[in-house]
Amino acid sequence: MIFEEIEYREKSELPRDLVIDLYSQCGWSAAEKPDELLLALTNSQTVISAWHQDLLVGLGNAISDGALVVYYSHLLVLPSYQNKGIGREIMRHLQSRYANFHQQILLAVDNAIPFYEKLGFRHSRGVKPMWIYDDSEMDGGDRD
Repeated sequence: MIFEEIEYREKSELPRDLVIDLYSQCGWSAAEKPDELLLALTNSQTVISAWHQDLLVGLGNAISDGALVVYYSHLLVLPSYQNKGIGREIMRHLQSRYANFHQQILLAVDNAIPFYEKLGFRHSRGVKPMWIYDDSEMDGGDRD
């Protein structure tokens, strides 16, 4: 089984071409800003990558103040490797490092909500996520 052959590594310096390919195959716009993407991953407090032999098949990262708050900003798994437990294992590695933190935060696209709920994430009461971001790529156009 492929899952048993996956190796998980904690490292922020990753091969540029493999990172860009992963983000491109997953349809993430960050692939269009490769220098900024690699700098963001390098500056992350934690990066967990998943490898099948020499192929980067998944990646997750965390940004944190080191004491109270952690934000999980990226979780990607190559489409051909999805639904095999790789994303769950990446998140397990990340969450184990920040288990005692006061806040663990992420933003989930609609179709990923059930996945994150299985990992213990819930909608907060009385708090709404807010951001400045051009999300026109996600819904095909501007909103009124």
